[in-house]
Parts: sequence; C-alpha cells; structure tokens
Amino acid sequence: MLRCARLPQPGETVHGEDFRTAPGGKGANQAVAAARLGGRVEFIGCVGDDAFGTEARTALEREGVGTTHLRTRADVPTGVAMILVEQSGQNSIALAAGANACLDLAQVDDAAAAIAGASLLVCQLESPLDAVRHAIGIARRHGVLVLLNPAPAQTLPPALLAEVDILVPNESEAALLVGADAPREPTALALALKAQGPDTVIVTLGEDGICLADPDGVRLRAAPAAKAVDTTGAGDTFIGAFAVALQEGQGTDSAAAFAQRAAALSVARHGAMASMPTRDECESAR
Repeated sequence: MLRCARLPQPGETVHGEDFRTAPGGKGANQAVAAARLGGRVEFIGCVGDDAFGTEARTALEREGVGTTHLRTRADVPTGVAMILVEQSGQNSIALAAGANACLDLAQVDDAAAAIAGASLLVCQLESPLDAVRHAIGIARRHGVLVLLNPAPAQTLPPALLAEVDILVPNESEAALLVGADAPREPTALALALKAQGPDTVIVTLGEDGICLADPDGVRLRAAPAAKAVDTTGAGDTFIGAFAVALQEGQGTDSAAAFAQRAAALSVARHGAMASMPTRDECESAR
C-alpha cells in the first residue's frame, strides 16, 4: 500500500508516502472481518511458500480463522495486490493472482465436509471460477446458503448466478454482470440482477450507502456518517459483517444495517484488516 495526494493518470508519476505491506486479499479480509465480529470461519485457499504466505497464514490464525484448508504451494508466489490510496480515501488496486490461481477442484473436494457443515458459504472471484462454481455446487447440494462477491469484476454464466442466494457487487461489478444495457439507477440495477436468480442482491454504493433488493422489495439505505481516510477493505468488512449477522438469524435489513456500521468504522482507519472493527465497536456505534 502507498498513500498519495491523488491517484495518477495513465503515464503519470506522482509522489507517495507511508509505504507498507500487510496481509489481505478479498477472501482473507472477509474471513477476518467475520471472525473479528464473532463468526466461526474456515478458510479455503492457497498461499505460496514465501514470507507473504507465512504472514497471511499467521494473520488468519491470529484472528481465529481456521486454516486446515489453506494450502501452501512451493511452486508459485503468494498472490499480491498493489494499492494506491489518495487523500480522499479512494483507492486503486492491481492484482497478481499467484497461488490464488492454484485452488483446484480436488482441494475444494477436500473441504467438502466443512462447506456442508457451514451455515453460509462466502465466495469471491480472486480464486479460479471453476473452483468457485464447484464449492457453490457442494453448498447447494447440502442446503447451505451461498453469498457471492463478484470481484474482481468479470462476466458470469447465468447458471452460476441462479445458484447464488445473496449477490453483493459494487456498482461497476453490477453493471458488468447486467451487460451492455445496464441501467444507471441503482434500484433498477439491483432488480435486473435479482431477475437473474439471486434471492437477495445488495449493490454497494460507497459513501452513498447500499441498494438492497430481496423478496420484500427494493430500497436504498444511506451510509452511516463517517470521515473516510481509507476505503480499502470497506466492502470486505461489509460482507464479513453481513455474513455474521445473517447466520445469527438477523433479517436482511438488520444484517445490512450491522454491516454498514462495521464498514463505516473501517473507513475511518487506515488499512484493510487493521481497520476492521470488533463486535463491541459495532454495537457501540448503534
């Protein structure tokens, strides 16, 4: 991560400061957010046999995340993200998949019992799509709810979206999934995605809050007031918090409100995992 006054334009160099490295990745961030808020979490993925891989495993275990199904690969480096954060708190991110790309169907099969015994499977797209689809298939066969964060953005087969219970994209990811004729209005965008199969769609809108579409209808929810210094990991915090609240039996609106409080707390601090709040902090922010 590198902080700079503003994000550079193509071909432009800007001065930065406060360079640091820290464990992250969408799956790891969401796992830590959920664990820190009281969820019991098992992580399925791959890291490289390098210092970053060791640091990632240690960070997950320190937070109480199960790493039985986190495999270390000796032949590839750990996946990395290069993050620029400007003064407004907005960021720009580029990824190198590394060991993330090594998650295969056999490893998912090895974790089948953990998936089948869960109340919720949370997936992202930093792992190979075939592995994600395989995990979702296992979850569906055992009646386990599936939450998909379709990031990094890519087009997805309609059959996959039909197997997702809860879809949580941001605006650009949602527009890509809907296609060339995607509406700009968030409520229409959420409804267009819901029509593709998910029972619940939550389009995250940054400082403008969220748009939630479920069997009770579609509605906009404003974001809690927050002074943003770094938005890195805010979406992951939202998803981890929403997952915890949902599996505790909270309704969609209540779970979304809890997740929004968690995300608002995270943007007021620097970093991704480092910024994620505890349960007490979220409860105090009511």
